[in-house]
Amino acid sequence: MHSRHDSHQRSLEPPGSPAWWSSRPARPVYRRGRPPRSLERIVAVALEIVDEVGTDFSMRLLADRLGSGTATLYRHLASKDELMAYVVDRILGEVDIETDADTLSTTTWQEATARGASAFYDVLKNHPNALPLLVAQVPVGPNALAHRERSVAVLLACGFPLDLAARAYTAVAHYVVGFTLQQHTQGAPGQEDAARLRDFYRALDAKRYPATVAAADELTSVPLSEEFRFGLQLVLDGIELARKAAAGGDQPAIVM
Repeated sequence: MHSRHDSHQRSLEPPGSPAWWSSRPARPVYRRGRPPRSLERIVAVALEIVDEVGTDFSMRLLADRLGSGTATLYRHLASKDELMAYVVDRILGEVDIETDADTLSTTTWQEATARGASAFYDVLKNHPNALPLLVAQVPVGPNALAHRERSVAVLLACGFPLDLAARAYTAVAHYVVGFTLQQHTQGAPGQEDAARLRDFYRALDAKRYPATVAAADELTSVPLSEEFRFGLQLVLDGIELARKAAAGGDQPAIVM
């Protein structure tokens, strides 16, 4: 039986923190293909508003969109921060996590990790205004844990030692989030900005900046999707070098 003191202590834990999530029900607020319930509906609409207005989100906007009062919202949620923790986990619930054993048993860790990273990227770039929420703290909700579990398990199944599996997972996750933050948040450069930057590079003093002038078109013409894949492959290639240095030999298929 929980004491009043225990409940008070849990309420003081920062929403989204490991201790806060530990006091929540184990089920995710959102999973792909499942119709929303009351709290799920609140979180779904909150995400819609975050996608539209970003940091201008407020509980009043949410209440108006739902056709209710803010007091009704606070029957489900203790605070806006608590709601944002659920929003982050809902976003991560949109990532299509590949768990089919037959598929994973016939693929390499690079292929499995690249697919997972690409699925993660595809979801994040659809929610650019929510990206700052994902870097405010390490996501540890049910959907975040499922994604992390699958990603690390793939590496361990291929013989990665624990420390390298953890570092490899973190490196890939940070690459995906960092790339998306830089390229897809509000104010990120668009095609017109790229054209102006190309013209600027071309107009530079060729004696002082010969390499930049020569590469002006190439520096400003790579599509974001191609740039993402190229950078991801470099990360994976570096991890493979580390794996070989740690274990040696050809890489195996995943054994799960």
